[in-house]
Amino acid sequence: MYWFVYVLISLKDKQFYIGSSNDLKTRLYQHNHKGNKSTANRAPFKLLYFEGHRSKTDAIRRETYFKTTKGKVTLRAMIRDGLGEFLDQLAE
Repeated sequence: MYWFVYVLISLKDKQFYIGSSNDLKTRLYQHNHKGNKSTANRAPFKLLYFEGHRSKTDAIRRETYFKTTKGKVTLRAMIRDGLGEFLDQLAE
């Protein structure tokens, strides 16, 4: 079984949400259908990035890192091109 760290972008407020799950498809559905209290008012979301890990501990460690200032800088550098294209599509 794999655990995934994922980054969503809210189409409502253009802010990131970073999380982890062992069932990415179901988790994305929950975020978009207000099944998560912390993101219910920010839906809908689009998946920007995800990475797989062989253990829950590793995924949570990576999620925690992405939520730090240094981790956010790293994450933005990793997804810079894709994020720019995505934001351009939203502006159209």
